[in-house]
Amino acid sequence: MMRTIGDWLIAGVIAVVVALFCHFFLFESYVVDGDSMEPSLSSGQHILVEKITYSYGTPHRGDIVVFRYPRNPSREFVKRVIGLPGDRVEVTGGHVIVNGILLDEPYIVGNTDGIYPVTIIPEGRLFVLGDNREVSEDSRSNLVGLVPMENIEGKAFLRIYPFYAVSRLDNQKPHFQRGR
Repeated sequence: MMRTIGDWLIAGVIAVVVALFCHFFLFESYVVDGDSMEPSLSSGQHILVEKITYSYGTPHRGDIVVFRYPRNPSREFVKRVIGLPGDRVEVTGGHVIVNGILLDEPYIVGNTDGIYPVTIIPEGRLFVLGDNREVSEDSRSNLVGLVPMENIEGKAFLRIYPFYAVSRLDNQKPHFQRGR
């Protein structure tokens, strides 16, 4: 009987260690707060964030990322990567233009308001936008600005709750329109 209890204790300790390792180094769940990523993500939905990829590489355009808000690192935001280091990004006339080419973003809601002058994204920074452009606080705002890579928590890759909406999040990416 003692051997069985000891085996259970060892198994329990191993399970806790593995769970903590996964939580701190591999995956973390995050609850979406606000409407800035509608219709892709709704407030209250739970997403799974993978933390290891960006330790060895950089995000791709269209990745949905969770990052620490630059002005208050205790807050976390979720947005879509639009501009990568070296990209020339501008917002004008309700459109996002990257490297001189108009982005086609079938996942967005509303207009991309405001004017964001032509900016070359510096090394170690990202230009991010919410999918619900009319309510999103994102890189167009001086409050967020260009997000430092060290603020990126990870890549959101799976919606895990509500259960009827479980789905991958990498199925919609921006692409460039022809003729511009």
